[in-house]
Amino acid sequence: MQLRKVTAASAAVLALALSATACGGSDKSDDSSSGGGKIKVGIKFDQPGLGLQEPDGSFSGFDVDVATYVAGQLGYKPNQIQFVQTKSADRENALARGDVKFIAATYSITDERKQKVDFAGPYLLAHQDLLVKKDSKITKGADLNGNNLCSVTGSTSAQNIQKTIAPKANLKEVSTYSECIAGLQSGSVDAVTTDDSILAGFAAQDKYKGQFKLAGLKLSNENYGVGVKKGDSATLDKINKALEKMVSDGSWQKAVDANFGPAGYKNEPAPKIGAIVQ
Repeated sequence: MQLRKVTAASAAVLALALSATACGGSDKSDDSSSGGGKIKVGIKFDQPGLGLQEPDGSFSGFDVDVATYVAGQLGYKPNQIQFVQTKSADRENALARGDVKFIAATYSITDERKQKVDFAGPYLLAHQDLLVKKDSKITKGADLNGNNLCSVTGSTSAQNIQKTIAPKANLKEVSTYSECIAGLQSGSVDAVTTDDSILAGFAAQDKYKGQFKLAGLKLSNENYGVGVKKGDSATLDKINKALEKMVSDGSWQKAVDANFGPAGYKNEPAPKIGAIVQ
């Protein structure tokens, strides 16, 4: 695990967080998972625009900016934040074990997960969408019939397409979205499907800028929440307050623009923090 270096996109967001913390004071006494005045935070390491470990060891992405802002509100400076890779299948266990204090990692709030984890937020409403080439004629899900579609093995997004939207699409399942994006670039696939926020993050990478577009479909609702250990109501309340401040002071929109803007991502308005989601 590596200590985080602040990226340029995160710096402006963090500055506002630290300024607000200076007014409200800090509280590290509830951080049972950290040592030496540090806080451990779970993120993804392999999702451009959301949670990505850069070649120099720094981290970038919208989830990183959200996590940085929240940690700032809890009283932690950049060199006190230690990001921990939390893969999807291990998020609940990481919180239960106390490996991390909270998780911001495209963590969709579901009834099943709420049995094991408490969620602050939601802080982003994403939708299943398609990523296609700029000149693609695909404008709706049914246009995928007869075309090549790529998604990750076992993805619910791919299953949604196959079962109800375009059952005659030629589905190609691979192990990573990076492989799908490479296939879209080469022309071996006609579209890639997953959450629009994830697709926008990949499309915004320098090597892909200007090549792809989001179809703008809303094939599902994915409410991203910040996961905390079940029963940790004190941390949950603090994070909800931090997210409310992030929205009200403009840092939330700045983070959206910085991480998703280059892909033409049309984000939903910030969700109501603390709202009951299904």
